[in-house]
Amino acid sequence: MEVVIQLEHSSTVLIRSIPMTTPEQIRAARAILGLSQPDVASAAKVSTMTIKRAEGSGKPGASADAVDGIRAALEARGVQFLEAGQVSEGAGVAIKRENFR
Repeated sequence: MEVVIQLEHSSTVLIRSIPMTTPEQIRAARAILGLSQPDVASAAKVSTMTIKRAEGSGKPGASADAVDGIRAALEARGVQFLEAGQVSEGAGVAIKRENFR
């Protein structure tokens, strides 16, 4: 999923796509690495509650900055986050959207 942001500067419009990281992706990445929520929290320099929020089990949800930091910490350990239609750089697991609940 992508969010498209249009930034107007004078008469020029810049369009930037920002990949969205879902709670399901964060949970799956953590599971693939065999990490606990406290492990990821330590690596991302956030609280364990922030990990819970990013994984969809806490309210309110995690901030975009926190999710970006969590994603970066997981990527630093070798996880590749995929957007719809993107091909992995190695062996991996993906879910077909029509089968997702």
